[in-house]
Amino acid sequence: MPAGKIDYSKIKPYGDTLNDGMTQLSFTLPIPCDEKGIEAAKQLAAKMGFEEPSVVHAKDLGVGYTYFILYGKCKHTVNYEVIKVVKVETGVMSRKEVEAYILENLKKDIVILGACTGSDAHTVGIDAIMNMKGYDGHYGLERYKGIDALNMGSQVENEELIAKAIELKADAILVSQIVTQKDVHVNNLTNLVELMEAEGIRDDIILICGGPRINHELAKELGYDAGFGPGTYAEDVASFVVNEMVARRRK
Repeated sequence: MPAGKIDYSKIKPYGDTLNDGMTQLSFTLPIPCDEKGIEAAKQLAAKMGFEEPSVVHAKDLGVGYTYFILYGKCKHTVNYEVIKVVKVETGVMSRKEVEAYILENLKKDIVILGACTGSDAHTVGIDAIMNMKGYDGHYGLERYKGIDALNMGSQVENEELIAKAIELKADAILVSQIVTQKDVHVNNLTNLVELMEAEGIRDDIILICGGPRINHELAKELGYDAGFGPGTYAEDVASFVVNEMVARRRK
């Protein structure tokens, strides 16, 4: 732990000493791996606001590209005390608590669909939430009593997902997006909302998205009810879904 009193109104990185600003950053440049390339990387880091930048690793990636790792001192600070983050406010219940909540408040099994949509073929995230074995000691939704969970897998077209949701009268849809190059995830997520609105089912289904570049604020902006990023488990999602269902019934 760093020595000294922390001023939360002026937070900056540290390496060896509190507030020394030491930062590690990396990037790839379309230039050869030579002394000139190293100097270019240092100058670019300096323009980013890093003082005393130094290249500690440079790897030739071939065809004129080089990967750089640098150290530098960040001179900027942020006021941690005034930061406000849009996040899911629903408390997290355990699996047993979710099951009891469904039995007491909903009195019926609920249907939850999950899928990686569009061209996305990465199922690790949605499998961790949906599959019975779950992840890291946290069981997936398939193991929950009172939840009929269907994992549709990867590369599911939005139209196919909507058709299945209508067929099964889904209460909630979970969409996982891992591939994010050129914001393809934003376009795909937006398209799903538009299609659901066109079908007249958007207000009838709780819509959730998740992935490494997803947060609750982005999800809300795109028209979703909630967004979950890294470190999310099945109980986080289940707690939100059942609480949201009860809240809608009360309205």
